[in-house]
Amino acid sequence: MTELYQLTLVADPGLEEPLVDWLLEHEPRYGFTSSHVSGHSRRLEGLSLAEQVAGRKHQIRFQLCVDGERLETLLDHLEKAFAGSGVRYWVVPVLREGEV
Repeated sequence: MTELYQLTLVADPGLEEPLVDWLLEHEPRYGFTSSHVSGHSRRLEGLSLAEQVAGRKHQIRFQLCVDGERLETLLDHLEKAFAGSGVRYWVVPVLREGEV
């Protein structure tokens, strides 16, 4: 059985379309999900005045399953394609995956 990992990306909403296009090109095997989320932090840099008052930043989140053998290559391509964009990511192992 191939090791799977969940890759989560969190980015500014202005990067939604470029990230959708990039993900469709680079990881079509399992597909991915996206959702609009609110980010919360004590750090104020990069927040608009309205976001500072509201205490949240609007962001877009992508989640996808990636084969272990593709993970590092995918992250390398992501870092090159979106260098300096502020896209945050994290990776966690997937213990089980399926469809009912």
